[in-house]
Amino acid sequence: MRDEVDELTEAWARERPDLDLGPVAVFSRISRLARHLDLARRAAFTAHAIESWEFDVLAALRRAGAPYELSPGRLLRATLVTSGTMTNRIDRLADRGYVERHPDPDDRRGVIVRLTREGKTAVDDAFTELIEAEKALLAELPTGQQKELAGLLRRLMTPFEDARSG
Repeated sequence: MRDEVDELTEAWARERPDLDLGPVAVFSRISRLARHLDLARRAAFTAHAIESWEFDVLAALRRAGAPYELSPGRLLRATLVTSGTMTNRIDRLADRGYVERHPDPDDRRGVIVRLTREGKTAVDDAFTELIEAEKALLAELPTGQQKELAGLLRRLMTPFEDARSG
């Protein structure tokens, strides 16, 4: 079974036989898969009238478990955006009826952001559609190979995760 990347690496090997093209074979495929995943994500979110950034915030709240609430600071850490960006996002999601702000019982000056029933439905529906699209992207690999690939990618990501937390 051959793909576009095989042709690309063969052309480079012909032109630059002095280089080890192993990384090109791996990362060109990862890059192409990322484009397909991005298209699948956009389609799943568009089908449920939400944007990627909305999904990220709603999903962070949903993953928190009942009562589906987090402080803005915890949302910042979960979504890796600035505080000004997060404030804007919370405002826009509140305007859509997907989240509500409540006083933080542990901090008189703080607030807690809580997912509404509408927000929970939106994120659950979009996530279900996304999972189906991702399953389709992985359909060529048996479950064991999917787990093996996940482990290999985790190992590849470890230095970046260590740098982020350090």
